[in-house]
Amino acid sequence: MTTGLDSLSWMEMVVSLVHFVEILVKFFRSLLWICQKHGRGGSLRCGLHVCGWRKGTIMSEKVAETAVQLFITNDKPNVTGLILAGSADFKSELSGSDMFDPRLQSKVLKLVDVSYGGENGFNQAIELSQECLANVKFIQEKKLIGKYFDEISQDTGKYCFGVDDTMKALDMGAVETLIVWENLDVIRIKLKNHQTEEEKFHHIKPDQEQDATIFMDSGVELEVLEKMTLIEWFANNYKNFGATLEIITDKSQEGSQFCRGFGGVGGILRYNVDFPSLEFFEQQQRVDDLDDFDI
Repeated sequence: MTTGLDSLSWMEMVVSLVHFVEILVKFFRSLLWICQKHGRGGSLRCGLHVCGWRKGTIMSEKVAETAVQLFITNDKPNVTGLILAGSADFKSELSGSDMFDPRLQSKVLKLVDVSYGGENGFNQAIELSQECLANVKFIQEKKLIGKYFDEISQDTGKYCFGVDDTMKALDMGAVETLIVWENLDVIRIKLKNHQTEEEKFHHIKPDQEQDATIFMDSGVELEVLEKMTLIEWFANNYKNFGATLEIITDKSQEGSQFCRGFGGVGGILRYNVDFPSLEFFEQQQRVDDLDDFDI
């Protein structure tokens, strides 16, 4: 007798960036168990056991291979930590398996039991791992902002802070690490003057939305083409500038100082940028443009 069982399940490899979650790969498992029955059924049970073991082995191999592809770069782990989540014993067997790369085994922070499959199970795993993730994030945050403060104390010029200078540095491709407070209350709006067809951006606080002068230009009412929080815009666009994005809290002493003293937004730069000279050059450029217009 041939018994067929179509077992469908999925696994997701993900990266969690505090508030931003990205699904890196999703794959399905669909296997056909074929077992031959002899006599009164003893051999059938044995056959199912072998097939079930093989099923688990195939899935372990698949997950282990995918983990190396995603989380190893230049022979080194590219993640701070890993959390293995799932139902039954699969996660435990995987973490102790010879198939699981030792470099990644050392990065496993926690094994999590979940009650669901698919995205529901994934969301449950994040919820159950909050304390573990918070501890890792706290240490990582202190180290990152410590490095940022080192650039300032050593006066290397390889840092920026505030919305204006940070946006200038991004446009120059100078930002290596973009640092943003999780509660940054700045809105980015894109405006258009339909008489001149000119488009421009403003970065404002929520209470400035009531200021009508922001939406006027020489007596012309400007159309709002786009509006979103600046932190959302950063999350959608930081890769376009060749930067990495770090979202921080104000829970640590360093994080609180960054938020209160530096506006909650800044960056570590690839090279020295002289912002005062850059501002002077831009002012001269505006004066020259006005002189040309008067002529």
